[in-house]
Amino acid sequence: MVLVTVRLPAGATLEEALRRLGLTEDDADTTYGLVPLDPEQGLYALRVTEDAGRRVGQAGGGGPFADPPIEPYGPPS
Repeated sequence: MVLVTVRLPAGATLEEALRRLGLTEDDADTTYGLVPLDPEQGLYALRVTEDAGRRVGQAGGGGPFADPPIEPYGPPS
């Protein structure tokens, strides 16, 4: 999966984002959801498959960006 940034109307929902971007629930991580980055400006992040990320990026969205796992560094204390 990769991350993309998209511009949507303020208060957009995941369902609205998928519809506007021409994506299905299989294209997106619905558990991650639609994350507001700057909702006043209509900027959101969405986690999608690599193929969907390329399509959204070509349609004017930002990305795709890598989404590496975040893990502790070194042995637990």
